[in-house]
Amino acid sequence: MVRYWLLLAWTVCSFGLGLIAAGIGIHSLPGQSSLIGLVCLLMGSGLLAFGWWRDEQITRTQMLLEKRKPRVVVVGGGTGLSVLLRGLKEFDIDITAIVTVADDGGSSGRLRSDFDMPPPGDIRSCLVALSDTEPLLEKLWSHRFKSGEGLAGHSFGNLLIAALTDVTGDFETAIKEASRVLAVGGRVLPAVREAVILRAYMEDGSYVEGESQIPLSGKKIERVEVEPNDLEPLPEALEAIEQADVIVIGPGSLYTSILPNLLVTKLTQAIDAAEGKKVYICNVMTQSGETDHYTASDHVKAIYDHIGRPLFDYILVNSAPIPPAVIEQYREKRAAPVVADLWNLQNLGLNVIARNFLHYSIYARHDARMISEQILALIGRDPNKLRR
Repeated sequence: MVRYWLLLAWTVCSFGLGLIAAGIGIHSLPGQSSLIGLVCLLMGSGLLAFGWWRDEQITRTQMLLEKRKPRVVVVGGGTGLSVLLRGLKEFDIDITAIVTVADDGGSSGRLRSDFDMPPPGDIRSCLVALSDTEPLLEKLWSHRFKSGEGLAGHSFGNLLIAALTDVTGDFETAIKEASRVLAVGGRVLPAVREAVILRAYMEDGSYVEGESQIPLSGKKIERVEVEPNDLEPLPEALEAIEQADVIVIGPGSLYTSILPNLLVTKLTQAIDAAEGKKVYICNVMTQSGETDHYTASDHVKAIYDHIGRPLFDYILVNSAPIPPAVIEQYREKRAAPVVADLWNLQNLGLNVIARNFLHYSIYARHDARMISEQILALIGRDPNKLRR
């Protein structure tokens, strides 16, 4: 493809040569038109030289970028984040997962209460998802005790992270040590250093406190807040965001996995200021008690209403039809497919990528491999060349 600067340079040079030829032909000696032509010829030559130099700089920069690993930051929590990480780890890329610490239910909630520590559950799921270790060790980390006084309901991985936190005296250090044990191919960082209390205000004026209780209220959520409201993100998280080629938010529960991260003001400001592409992955299905009847644009609007500004460059939405049997299965859970209302998404200023991202085994979820390939394509990298 011929560059515009090249066409302009040759046009200016040709115009200058034409004026010089005209001046010589008419006056036998170079006249005023020849002088103007000479100036044009010099300008065109200078433009050609500058364009060549600029192309060399761009080519050198591109070569340097292609030599280093793509830097991908993913932000979220819950099952959606760990599923995505399993897809991303199949590629030779630099992965940083920034994970919510708002969970207060189950094993995580009990450990959070008993040891005054951030909940380890979502962190543990991400560590296992990024691990490069023996299948037995991976199963061990995910193993959940079914009986035993005080043990029933706890997962082994959660208990080990709690023990490492007690031994090292620091949750962040515990995660780093756990990463070494599992040979994690990337970094897993809590969004903040302390456990977050999540509070949801409902349309009827009431409120519900606690991440695990919010979906059970049966009321429509108007907004959510985190406490304390002056949370400080980890410096490593801010640095990873600043250096990222692409920042991915989602998939995951809108109000209980995504927004708790984005309500950390400095974290969202860092994402907004970053040069990397910002991508939102919309859920395949609605979630009972959180996003009943939400379309894809409703998800984005809820985020923008909370943070007070547009944030995303791209949105990835599933456009493939979901089999009726699967829809019926989810109807029993009061969930339905998220409608990809493309026109509304485009009106929000988003670049919409709508295609078949669906994977179905027991649940309707994203195909992690396809999503990962699409993310890498957005930053101009060939997934086939990065595959491990």
